[in-house]
Amino acid sequence: MKELSGKKALITGASSGIGKASAHKLAEKGVDIALASRTGEELEQIAKNLEDKHGVDTFVRPTDVTDELQVEEMVEETVEEFGQLDIVFDNAGLAMTGEIEDMPTEHYRKTMDVNVDGMFFTARAAIPHLKETDGNLIFTGSIAGKYPRGGNPLYAATKWWTRGFALSLSSQIGDDDVGVTVINPSEVRTEFNSEEGEAFRQAFEKGEVTEPEDIAESVVYAARQEDRNNAAEIDLYRRDKLGDMHLG
Repeated sequence: MKELSGKKALITGASSGIGKASAHKLAEKGVDIALASRTGEELEQIAKNLEDKHGVDTFVRPTDVTDELQVEEMVEETVEEFGQLDIVFDNAGLAMTGEIEDMPTEHYRKTMDVNVDGMFFTARAAIPHLKETDGNLIFTGSIAGKYPRGGNPLYAATKWWTRGFALSLSSQIGDDDVGVTVINPSEVRTEFNSEEGEAFRQAFEKGEVTEPEDIAESVVYAARQEDRNNAAEIDLYRRDKLGDMHLG
């Protein structure tokens, strides 16, 4: 497994939840962190905390991942700042809930723009730099991308896409020594779902479902991979929910 100290990582969706927790876990290992999300105010505070607590370098780049030009600039400016790019956590995502027959087209478009286009744009811009460092590209998937999800078919479909893209991409760029891993959590107690409904952080008590820090440990594991063998998928279930098919 790679020694991570001195490596350079870019995290999208870094302002809260899994992205924020992963920034801290990677910084604990000595990784310099580029933080990206739609707004910059939260990122500046997170960056200061990372620097103060872990002594790493940070770079803040507010980015709308649905805008391919902004994504390309985000990646290029990160490389200019750090000199290289070793780890990319393609994490930004959202959920727009509701019955499909009543769902406005704008909600469909927004979900697809972030969860599909944003993932694609970030990966496309990052791959040339990851090839230079034999780096690791990590995606946030979901258990909803492995099993039917009647409560939110649209979100589930985007995560099926993420898995298919990540696994196929791994086959395409594996010969270039780039590792690709998709992490599939069940429910995580974050601000997720807050676009339309009650955020998971409010809906679940601490200890009731998975915490962001648990997912972040898997991100660190994926970032450390260097062997020709690669963990293509990491499925994260709570032990007491393993048999529950309504996860994700």
